[in-house]
Amino acid sequence: MSEQLTFMMGEFAAEFPCDRLYAKNHMWAMPIGNDVIRFGFSAYAVRLLQDVYFLEFAVEAPTSLKNRQEFGNIESKKAESGLYAPMTGQLVRINEQLLEDPSGINVDKYGEGWLMEMTGDSSEMLSPDRYIEHLALAWDVAQRTIKGQANTIESNEE
Repeated sequence: MSEQLTFMMGEFAAEFPCDRLYAKNHMWAMPIGNDVIRFGFSAYAVRLLQDVYFLEFAVEAPTSLKNRQEFGNIESKKAESGLYAPMTGQLVRINEQLLEDPSGINVDKYGEGWLMEMTGDSSEMLSPDRYIEHLALAWDVAQRTIKGQANTIESNEE
């Protein structure tokens, strides 16, 4: 196993391999050859989603995507969300196995649970260290949002 960094999400330790880059939308990026980059969800995203059970792509490979362009949907125990491109480039392959059974995202997020492959400009990807810094800021916002929602629920119940 390669070196990894850990980010604490409350009591949960999210592990991040140092052999790849990370996107601000919580995807990992690993070059696999011929200018192709494989993407999947980071441990942070998988922890927030919890138990992914539905995945849908609104596009087919090959197709051009712009950074942050919505290209599909994901549903899990905790959330329903759009899927957004982690960079500008060409979508060249989708992990078809995940369309049939998206639980691979939960089980093997840094391996067989990969999401898609793209070619393009990965210059905006973050090093593992910079991603951990980004997570610290994102986690503070998430904590405030969670606490705000809890306070809203409590005040509505009074």
